[in-house]
Amino acid sequence: MILNRISILTYKNIEQADQTFSPKLNCFFGQNGMGKTNLLDAIYYLSFCKSAGNPIDSQNMMHSADFFMIQGEYATDDGRPEEVFCGMKRKQKKQFKRNKKEYHRLSDHIGLIPLVMVSPDDSILILGGSEERRRFMDVVISQYDKEYLESLIRYNKALAQRNTLLKKEEAADDEMLAIWEEMMAQEGEVVFHKREAFIQEFIPIFQQFYSFISEEKEEVSLRYESHARGASLKEVLVQSREKDRIVGFSLHGIHKDDLEMELGGFPLKREGSQGQNKTYLIALKLAQFDFLRRIGTVPLLLLDDIFDKLDARRVEQIVKLVGGDRFGQIFITDTNRENLDRILEKTQVDYSLFSVTDGVVTPINTCGYEKN
Repeated sequence: MILNRISILTYKNIEQADQTFSPKLNCFFGQNGMGKTNLLDAIYYLSFCKSAGNPIDSQNMMHSADFFMIQGEYATDDGRPEEVFCGMKRKQKKQFKRNKKEYHRLSDHIGLIPLVMVSPDDSILILGGSEERRRFMDVVISQYDKEYLESLIRYNKALAQRNTLLKKEEAADDEMLAIWEEMMAQEGEVVFHKREAFIQEFIPIFQQFYSFISEEKEEVSLRYESHARGASLKEVLVQSREKDRIVGFSLHGIHKDDLEMELGGFPLKREGSQGQNKTYLIALKLAQFDFLRRIGTVPLLLLDDIFDKLDARRVEQIVKLVGGDRFGQIFITDTNRENLDRILEKTQVDYSLFSVTDGVVTPINTCGYEKN
């Protein structure tokens, strides 16, 4: 998938932008707080129907505005045009349209424009709670498996209903709890098996990327943990019912799944340096990209200020990777123009370069290279 053009009105600090892009490499430079990340976030929004940084839509409008609009013109891998529009007025429901036809459900849009974003906020995957690592799995699998997304939505609805019953001051009715537990078990088993199948296929791809970037200096592993492994999820929920009544929420289920991240056989959170953690995260996201590419449409790749905390050798290895044929259209931001110039010099691909100042995006130059 290629994003040929984007139009933005009053989204965050971008009052107006209308830009066309290179089908390969697009680089944006400017100081922190100027709007580089906001531009990438607008691209992200068109794929996932929400901001990567702020899920409250009204807070993504420019403060002085009463609406925001984002529109993207794409080309599929076989050259077909796709137009995606999102608009929202303050205190009204947002609209999402594909080729001028409005979606009835936003979930129907997920997966049309696969996208992988790497940003400084990804550190929460290592340092944050298990919900962040579950979200990582959900974002990947939902982009290629509609059944997974539907089961996850139904599971979360059943979980919310069960928790509502558990929070009541009077004893929750066992028959009502059993209804929601049955639904949680049924949908949860689907989610569990799809997560497990994904992780088993994903791990060797991830390890290959980490090994390349680190030049085989470290070994990493990734392990999926779930209450559904080796047990009936329904039995687990029933057995936990009394404890859940006491605490007022569901202690067990696939909403507690986690990914154990290790470096050299030890927890990454405890053992990893800043550079190793950054390498781990970038390898995870590049593996996510490669996984999606293998099973369907080539995703867009957004790299937001990713080179901080990395030594020159690891930066060079990453540049070698993203400049290769396996990656499609890439968007990179950096505060340092010299970093981007070095990247452009080494990759030798078509590119467009932009400066971003106070929300204003200005093209600098465009260059095309012919491969021998």
